Amino acid sequence: MTWGSWGKQLSKKEMDALIHHCTSLGITTFDHADIYGAYTTEAHFGNAFKDSGIERESIELISKCGIQYMSDNRNNKVKHYDYSKDYIICSVEASLTNLNTEYLDLLLLHRPSPLMVAEEIAEAVTILKKDGKIKDFGVSNFTSSQMEMIGLRTDIDVNQIEFSLTQHSAMHDGTLDYIKTCGIKPMAWSPLGIVFKEDNEKTRRIHKQLGELMDKYNATEDQLILAWILKHPAGIHPVVGTTNKERLKQAMHATKIELELEDWFLILVAAQGHKVP
Repeated sequence: MTWGSWGKQLSKKEMDALIHHCTSLGITTFDHADIYGAYTTEAHFGNAFKDSGIERESIELISKCGIQYMSDNRNNKVKHYDYSKDYIICSVEASLTNLNTEYLDLLLLHRPSPLMVAEEIAEAVTILKKDGKIKDFGVSNFTSSQMEMIGLRTDIDVNQIEFSLTQHSAMHDGTLDYIKTCGIKPMAWSPLGIVFKEDNEKTRRIHKQLGELMDKYNATEDQLILAWILKHPAGIHPVVGTTNKERLKQAMHATKIELELEDWFLILVAAQGHKVP
């Protein structure tokens, strides 16, 4: 999301270089959505990837659909959601063209709609899989009951949710329990939360606690936050949004950090501002 006009506005050359940098680090999954950059970022990435020389089979491409965004590129009167069979298929085909690929490794429904019809979604997924246009299917920002409704009609492989040290309601509202029970892979968008964006009592508590653990683990604060997420038994995959090459390298180091049990809870308590019940 941050590569295009909604973020760093990287040139084709810069995107090419960043794609190569990511793959050199072992980061091979690129998370897109049709609406990013007001429907422009997929095509910019696709043009860079086409000339990168990287084999398609060596990376994974994810995209999302469903949000009808208000922009100069769409004649929408209001932001809304469309999960009709025809729209899902049409959106995937547009993403394939924009990304210069014949298939998506994963298609996600971007946000739940009060008007979505599970049977129609399942029909679209069946067609897309049969035609080889998507390999796996999932959802994003869906609750347990919404996952169950869709999952009864078609397999859900992934749910991409907001999850971080400062937004971890999914641990308490049953979302991660359901995900783990059903064998769904969780992804976490905005995994660093507001820790580096806001200065308030909560973030100051977190910085203090992380600071006390940095030497012990020879790690930066953002690495410790990612390690905190990675320790959860649901197997959460953080979606790292930075375009900074050094921070991407640092993020990969978080996969090698194994937080001790009590340190994990010390960090949680700092975020909550109170001991666990």
